[in-house]
Amino acid sequence: MFDYFRGKITRLSPTHCVVDINGIGYLLNISLTTYSELKEGEEYELLAHAIYREDNQQLFGFSSSDERELFRHLISVSGVGANTARMMLSSMPPNELVNAITHEQVKALKGIKGIGLRTAERIVVDLKDKVKQTGDDQQIISSEGNTNNEEALSALMMLGFSKKPVEKAIGQILKEEPGLSVEGIIKRALKKL
Repeated sequence: MFDYFRGKITRLSPTHCVVDINGIGYLLNISLTTYSELKEGEEYELLAHAIYREDNQQLFGFSSSDERELFRHLISVSGVGANTARMMLSSMPPNELVNAITHEQVKALKGIKGIGLRTAERIVVDLKDKVKQTGDDQQIISSEGNTNNEEALSALMMLGFSKKPVEKAIGQILKEEPGLSVEGIIKRALKKL
């Protein structure tokens, strides 16, 4: 799994860019939000998300961790694929998208190309508890929001637990004790599961 790519942008378009890393060009699909942050010929670090299928492999690049995290949440919703999630992130900046989800603005989501009424409603229902606003700054918060949480989730899934119950348990644990270590999260989650 790739976490990020750091290198010079050799080609740039509104939908993708090529990052040259030691003579190898990696094609990353990007949103318009990320596109607006980049300049061809300059060096950047883009966070990555890889999707592997039988007939296709895709890499997605993001200029911020909030955008990547929101993308991961969006593709977890039934009926929202990677290209639809990218379209959503191109239509609205991550903070506006979080605002639309948390305030249940189904009309705003439905206005995005490729999103129908049912999909918009499903996005709100599935994600309004996973994304959250804090003060003037809107931040994306979830059970996968930081490295400790991701490691704990991954470890518990490797032990054979299903993703949904593990996410729920980790979410409850972190509400009670936000700064736990990976080991602490796993120990408490094993008691709950």
